[in-house]
Amino acid sequence: MDNPQRLLLIASPLMRRTRSASASLHIVALLESLDKLWLLESGKHQTEREAYRLAQQRQLETQANALRASGVQVTTEVAWSNDLQDDILQHVMEMQPDLLLKQVEHEPALKRAFFTPLDWQLLRHCPVPVYLLGASRPALPRQVVAAVDVADTSAEGQARNDSIVQQASALALQTGAQLDLLHACDLSMAYMGDMGYAAWAIGDIAAPLRQALEDDFKKLAERFGAPPERRHFVLGRPVAVLSEYVESQPVDVLVMGRPIARGLDRLFGSTTEHVLYQVPCNILVV
Repeated sequence: MDNPQRLLLIASPLMRRTRSASASLHIVALLESLDKLWLLESGKHQTEREAYRLAQQRQLETQANALRASGVQVTTEVAWSNDLQDDILQHVMEMQPDLLLKQVEHEPALKRAFFTPLDWQLLRHCPVPVYLLGASRPALPRQVVAAVDVADTSAEGQARNDSIVQQASALALQTGAQLDLLHACDLSMAYMGDMGYAAWAIGDIAAPLRQALEDDFKKLAERFGAPPERRHFVLGRPVAVLSEYVESQPVDVLVMGRPIARGLDRLFGSTTEHVLYQVPCNILVV
């Protein structure tokens, strides 16, 4: 996604206008079909459904024409959907875009307790980077933050961190934005307890562990040429640290890694998934 040329935007009928430059953009508005018996309904009902779809198509074309006037290649599509997740992923498989764009849907906590949100499902299963639009700020980023996790020392974790920084760097370069690197260092007793450490031992290992993580973060930052003033090593739980940082700084895009849904994360969500509901900025998940 270093220089995306083909973008797929999933739009709701109420979605605000989104701008894109130097790429072809296909906008799909999927109208969720709540009436499961529509095939058994009268011809009048089907006529009304088609009239509604055409009205949404005209509205979408009006927005697309404004983008075309600014030089963007735009195509549009409006269709009914009985399964949004499957239909979105099917569009991704057929179109093979460089990037999927979608507006964040803020699901209430009670609903998330019983149903996995659509955005979480897309983050877990979409085979291309996902750009979730949640900002009320200008569309052109001014500050991009790469949220890395140096605590994951596996080959997969290191490759994910490299991808995060590379994609964040490319986005910052394309838009002229400031790029910052951030790592939330969580040394809480909840994590230590899982490893079998007694409470008296926490103080003995916390300091060297923190130093080791800070050293790894410094090495990662130096490898990508990030100056010291653009590096942020912050103690605390990741969701809280990221939320507080975005609230206190003019962050427009937060770049994070794809969530690995294992164990309880499948039920309660990963850091990336929970951050969706905590920050007022766009999130690029790679």
